Amino acid sequence: MSTDFDREKLKLKSLAQRTSKVDSGLLLRNPRSGDTAEFLRSLPNLLAVKDMKKLASAIIRAKRAGTSRIFMYGGHVIKCGLGPLLVKWIKNGTINCLATNGAGTIHDIEMALFGETSEDVESGIADGSFGMWQETGDVYSKALSTAYNENLGLGESLGNEIIRRKGNLGISPLASACEAGIPVTVHPALGGDIIHPYPDVSWEKLAKAAEKDFDLLGERITHMTHGVVINAGSAVIMPEVFLKLLTSAINLGYSISDITAASFDMIRQYRPLNNVVFRPTRALGGEQIVLTGHHELMLPLLDLFLEAEEGSNV
Repeated sequence: MSTDFDREKLKLKSLAQRTSKVDSGLLLRNPRSGDTAEFLRSLPNLLAVKDMKKLASAIIRAKRAGTSRIFMYGGHVIKCGLGPLLVKWIKNGTINCLATNGAGTIHDIEMALFGETSEDVESGIADGSFGMWQETGDVYSKALSTAYNENLGLGESLGNEIIRRKGNLGISPLASACEAGIPVTVHPALGGDIIHPYPDVSWEKLAKAAEKDFDLLGERITHMTHGVVINAGSAVIMPEVFLKLLTSAINLGYSISDITAASFDMIRQYRPLNNVVFRPTRALGGEQIVLTGHHELMLPLLDLFLEAEEGSNV
């Protein structure tokens, strides 16, 4: 069937022409030292405070035991400035596996290599320029070719491409995970990311690399007993992927129990709550933690509790 919808004719623009909402000056910075322990002790030991303490304690126990600490996240976590926090957690061993959707990689690439991200979607729709950015597509296309030729997962290949192009590793979870040698997996929804219409981005190569990451995350999930999984900001993709891989691991004969499962989101949503928190812990045993609020506040707050817990100050 013939069609006039020819993606080879798409008109891509340079990122230099784009007005972005987020640049490196807005990212999380390391705070000055203060009496953090006294601040945490002053909080009422109720509800969300108790849950935050419980989660921090579970993460530190899992870290000491060497079990899986999986952090799953959507693009908003990177877009709201928390790439440096994930890098910190990679470097200090708080998490030993990252998993994200396609949007998480787009914002990571643009911040690490070009210093800005998050375009004005409405104005881009009006003139047909939304998502049509040459540099982002070039990075993805090169990474996919490398992944295809070297049998790599999508996350590893994208991280290595950022490193190869001398990107800012201090704000890139993709690159930092590769440098640290821990898994970073990517789970795109075909047709859902800005780079998918680009004629140079091969869906065949994308699917092959994503399948490898699917299996890699599955392997990490087999080590979930006494471990921790956190979902932050992925409303659909990561909760669905996690549940499929968890049941696949059990189907393959792995014994998994005592999971601490946490959801961080601005509003409580069906799939993160049920597929990550409630169903797995009810079936396999463990702790359910739901913390509701803006990522740019809640995740740095978790970091304070982690530092205090590891130092036994709270």
